[in-house]
Amino acid sequence: MSDLDGFRAETRTWLEANCPPEMREPVRDEADIYWGGRNASFKNDAQKAWFEACVAKGYTVPAWPTEYGGAGLTPPEAKVLREEMARIGARSPLSSFGIWMLGPALLHFGTEEQKLRFLNEIARGEIRWCQGYSEPGSGSDLVSLQTFGEDHGDHWLVNGQKIWTSYADKADWIFCLVRTDKNDKYRGISFLLFDMQTTGVSTKPILLISGNSPFCETFFDDVKVPKSYGEGIPAQVGEVNRGWDVAKYLLGHEREMISGADSSDRTAALGAVMKRHAGELDPILRAELAMFDVDALAYSAMGEKFLDEVKVGKAHPAQPNMMKYAGTELNKRRHELMMSVGGSRNLEWDSEETRGGKPSRDWLRTKANSIEGGTSEVMLNVIAKRILDLPGA
Repeated sequence: MSDLDGFRAETRTWLEANCPPEMREPVRDEADIYWGGRNASFKNDAQKAWFEACVAKGYTVPAWPTEYGGAGLTPPEAKVLREEMARIGARSPLSSFGIWMLGPALLHFGTEEQKLRFLNEIARGEIRWCQGYSEPGSGSDLVSLQTFGEDHGDHWLVNGQKIWTSYADKADWIFCLVRTDKNDKYRGISFLLFDMQTTGVSTKPILLISGNSPFCETFFDDVKVPKSYGEGIPAQVGEVNRGWDVAKYLLGHEREMISGADSSDRTAALGAVMKRHAGELDPILRAELAMFDVDALAYSAMGEKFLDEVKVGKAHPAQPNMMKYAGTELNKRRHELMMSVGGSRNLEWDSEETRGGKPSRDWLRTKANSIEGGTSEVMLNVIAKRILDLPGA
């Protein structure tokens, strides 16, 4: 038996002993997702037990080094863990922008002291982050952002506004792009970390067509951001005025997250749907469902290839754009097909039968997938220019 085969056997045994049956069921609503943070609460004992078991094992961030709260798994071991969790349908023990976006940026750009403090807090679910990137006049052209941090010696005085800040009203801290030099468009932005409870920070939810409000407007009015949180823990990640370097690196991980590259929810086969509704589906819809399954499998294979290329340093810098475009369009298509299968019943908005209109609300929510993190049009432009080497218009 190879070491990897032994690890797989150990992982299966551990999952059987520690993943409660309730944590192997599909996510039904927002309460089924645990985000952590200082105001977090568990939906039930099963969710709590699963989270605590994973924290103790380092499995909230299995590939991170042990000194930062991870399990220190090698890339092949981490892949085995993902496969075994997917095999039993195990839910993620912790959802976190800290894990998906800030963590990789800190691992790459952070000081050792920043890593020891913030990465461990992220891994243990003690801190919930939001992302301060887009502004009312700076979306796809993010580098034109105008939120400004004035240098006051021991602190930055930040004024401005962000928009589409996911879960800003529930976050503990924010990683935020702030202009700290008005004379240089690209080398005048700093990547700052600060507490959302700081005086002058306020949020306002934005109601979406799905009826939910995960996005917020975020306002900064004379917010004092200390330049240091202790020796070796500066408020900025990377160098002052070089935050755009950090921002670009993080965007790759954000787009990978939005694409659902490491999530089975968006790429799971719809064959079971066909079987369940076999007598009700017309041949054309059955063919479309089968075509989706083929494309979903191809997307999963592409994702595995991309992850393997990242591990050996051979990934193209624009591949996250490709994954983001393909994954979000696939997710939109998935929900369009699910709406078609459900017919008029899936248009219902309030009944218990549809769990408060979940099919229609989820379908409407997917419309934002091809906007957030960079529009599909922008992703295609990047792919055309940087991967296909096509000439500009």
